[in-house]
Amino acid sequence: MASNSQDSSRLPLSVLDLVPVVSGKTPGDSFKNTLDLARHAERLGYTRYWMAEHHNMAGIASSATSVLISHVAAGTSTIRVGSGGIMLPNHAPLVIAEQFGTLESLYPGRIDLGLGRAPGTDQLTAMALRRNLEGAGEDFAQNLAELRQYLSIENAGSKVRAIPGEGLDIPIWLLGSSTYSAQLAGLLGLPFSFASHFAPNLLFAALQVYRDSFRPSGVLREPYAMACVNVIAAATDKEAESIATSLYTAFLNVIKGTRTTLKPPVENMDSVWNEAERYAVQQMLSYTFVGSRETVRAKIQAFADDTRVDEIMAAGMIYDHDARLKSYEILSELNLQKNEVYI
Repeated sequence: MASNSQDSSRLPLSVLDLVPVVSGKTPGDSFKNTLDLARHAERLGYTRYWMAEHHNMAGIASSATSVLISHVAAGTSTIRVGSGGIMLPNHAPLVIAEQFGTLESLYPGRIDLGLGRAPGTDQLTAMALRRNLEGAGEDFAQNLAELRQYLSIENAGSKVRAIPGEGLDIPIWLLGSSTYSAQLAGLLGLPFSFASHFAPNLLFAALQVYRDSFRPSGVLREPYAMACVNVIAAATDKEAESIATSLYTAFLNVIKGTRTTLKPPVENMDSVWNEAERYAVQQMLSYTFVGSRETVRAKIQAFADDTRVDEIMAAGMIYDHDARLKSYEILSELNLQKNEVYI
């Protein structure tokens, strides 16, 4: 299949892989599935393949995000590979500059550095990662500036240098679930991605803030916004809804504070959640598109028309690996159209 980028009217599609650990399997199994899915996505013409930094979660194996990026990039040849995202408050900016400088040097022209300011975990684990929580998140803009300085060619005369990293053209994206990173991305002229797959409430506000605050830069002349959504596509609506119960159960466990591996589908969600829990999960998963080819296409095209995003990233928390591959295959064939008229 031809790449999405070959048709300017076609909406680019990308993959967010949370590297799920399914019940009865190990993180090693998850890594094999991740590489298989990445190769599948590359063949199908997806634009980029991102993994997100999470910690202390039994069902997500992407904690060493930079290592996994190298694993996937080494096993593919053309698809862009990156972080969606690296949680910058967990790391010294120099370390991230060096890690991604190394990745870019190994896989030139294929690495994306997506950055978030949340911990990607609970507060106790954040403390274990950072050693203290003073200023956590509040100094994100300062840390971002420091990171960009290390990656700049102008840093060559500094006493502290990122080798490798310095002078390399590594695209930096700001990720967020609020308007903070949206405004910062706009002011800096950087691309922006919104986490609407789990935090839908401020999507439209963030996109508006990003576009209103955007200043052209050496990176972008015009704003470039991406939104992440959940997609579960199958041969029929009924099959897709059954598959989606694993996703619903995973988010129910998040709400309950229960750390478990990804569970197989259940026959009836009403036997698993109560009314308040159902409402809470459905609110978090407002931008979750489940169904047959026709159903999913109508829902995602409407989303694209409403948001006018430049790219959609799809997360697919699916228990069965073959069903996951099929879901992304169906999504790649939908020929979604880009709406370029901004509000």
